[in-house]
Amino acid sequence: MNTLEFKPFPKMARLRRECIITEKIDGTNASIYIGPDNYKDPKMIDVFHNTEGETIGLWAGSRTRWITPMDDNFGFAQWVYDNSSELLKLGEGHHFGEWWGSGIQRGYGFKNGERFFSLFNATRWVEHGKPTASISSDNPKAPPLFQEHAPACCKVVPILYKGIFDTKVAETELSILRQFGSEAVDGFMNPEGIVVYHQAARVGFKMTIKNDDKPKGQAQ
Repeated sequence: MNTLEFKPFPKMARLRRECIITEKIDGTNASIYIGPDNYKDPKMIDVFHNTEGETIGLWAGSRTRWITPMDDNFGFAQWVYDNSSELLKLGEGHHFGEWWGSGIQRGYGFKNGERFFSLFNATRWVEHGKPTASISSDNPKAPPLFQEHAPACCKVVPILYKGIFDTKVAETELSILRQFGSEAVDGFMNPEGIVVYHQAARVGFKMTIKNDDKPKGQAQ
């Protein structure tokens, strides 16, 4: 006799826990995947061999699809190919970020083809040449973790606040961004907004300076 599958109520994260607030950069979502090359995928951008002799593939993605230098999205796939050896330092897995700069959305004052890839995971990564910090954990028995330096070709989204989650803090950081401009590009006075990442719940929320109350398709 078949029995009905039991589904327990999902565990809830505590709201008053650590969060990290970063600047939301207005570009286009992009991703890099580094993993085993188990098949000849035409979307794979480059291939390498690790120290164990295993074949490692490199892919580039937009928000919705894999891209290549011949089927690109604002030149991101070509940039990944050009910097493939350096990007391997990210390690295996998916790495998400924003591809932004000249000719993409706000542009941030760049007009001569300058474009940048900013990693979203500012908890893990810090930009090349900047000091690393310890990564906080709710588990007192866990071994200490520290940030890693991102590849030299990458940026990391600017951290505006780290601490206990509070909607008032989020509103304050949004107000500071509105008043003083972008942290990603000094002097750029039309930033988009912020992203609040709740570490216990492992979910992010965005707030924009303009039209935050409207669905994305209706915002101008």
